[in-house]
Amino acid sequence: MKPAPTRRANPRSTVTAPDVNTADLYDERGEELDSIAVQFQSLGGRTHFSGPVRTVQCFEDNALVKSVLATPGNGSVLVVDGGGSLRTALMGDMIAASAVANGWAGVVINGAIRDRLAIAALPLGVKALGSNPRKSAKDGAGDVDVPLEIDGVAVRPGAMIWCDPDGILVER
Repeated sequence: MKPAPTRRANPRSTVTAPDVNTADLYDERGEELDSIAVQFQSLGGRTHFSGPVRTVQCFEDNALVKSVLATPGNGSVLVVDGGGSLRTALMGDMIAASAVANGWAGVVINGAIRDRLAIAALPLGVKALGSNPRKSAKDGAGDVDVPLEIDGVAVRPGAMIWCDPDGILVER
């Protein structure tokens, strides 16, 4: 018998314990949640993370990712739609360390990161498609706090997101 998940008494609360299992949460809330089927890798030091969503849409340019993660995160999760590109990294160890210092719960990147081993040692949840040592552009091209769509799932700023080794759930 598996242990009961740790969470607040109200499973519909927007505040949940960081170790909520997505499978258990989906069993409880079902159709209130969307599941992103893309097989993101868990690359950060935290395997379970959740929080309200902030978004960045960019392509092979991480200037906006860096600037947003340098602001107070207050337990939020930054979702970055990098168009699925693995040609350049959208986050490295220095940007990830900035996210930790600024109170971000995690980062989900539809694209690549770099400095995998250093990022794995940080107390930050990180999901990404993979890694590439190549730096990205730094022009600031893209948009912040806009609705995204990843794998057909709408990801809007302010919605709750839950991530663990099983996958990613997003509040509808």
